[in-house]
Amino acid sequence: MIRVIVTDIEGTTSSISFVHEVLFPYASKHIADFVRAGHGDTPAIREQLDAVAKAAGLPADDIEGLIAVLQSWIAEDRKETALKALQGMLWERGYQQGDFRGHVYPDAAEYLQRWHDRGLRLFVYSSGSVKAQKLIFGYSEAGDLTPFFSGYFDTRIGAKREASSYRNIIDELGVEPQTVLFLSDVEAELEAAEAVGIRTAWLVRDGELPETGRPVMRNFEDVDKLLMQR
Repeated sequence: MIRVIVTDIEGTTSSISFVHEVLFPYASKHIADFVRAGHGDTPAIREQLDAVAKAAGLPADDIEGLIAVLQSWIAEDRKETALKALQGMLWERGYQQGDFRGHVYPDAAEYLQRWHDRGLRLFVYSSGSVKAQKLIFGYSEAGDLTPFFSGYFDTRIGAKREASSYRNIIDELGVEPQTVLFLSDVEAELEAAEAVGIRTAWLVRDGELPETGRPVMRNFEDVDKLLMQR
């Protein structure tokens, strides 16, 4: 029986276009001023910039060089933990100022609440930072959805296409892998989860459904039907 659901965000609970057409451009536009204003007197920003400097092989005090690296990473959609942390801090300001609201598909918002009310434990696993995850659900178009979640995982637990990451999640949760259902729109992530015994469902919201042996779902209502069968 499924007792835990772990869900991806981009393409699963939320549209890819929101991330690429709203969040990333916002970060690209504002990251330079954000870093210049905060690097000297905000320890959390300084910590992440030190990590960027180490990864990029730049001096920690080369602020303009670090900004250039961050801009290039944003353009590449690099899964760098330090970039994701800085983006999360910047997006927090945007959400709080009402510059945008987090996109969550209506069916996802509905069934997250239903599953929570049924006693299922819900978690997020995304390449975006935990802060960014909490923001998209906390400031969503459907209201604050964070009370429905028991926890969040980001790339600090491991890369999403590596089986060891899902083993780490199982260890953190303290459950048997067959009691966990992982939802994602990326087949390689599903394969990594399946490698450690986690059950999966492939969210394909648009386009032709793939031919595959794993469950393929259009939306969370379809996922719920799968849960009812188990």
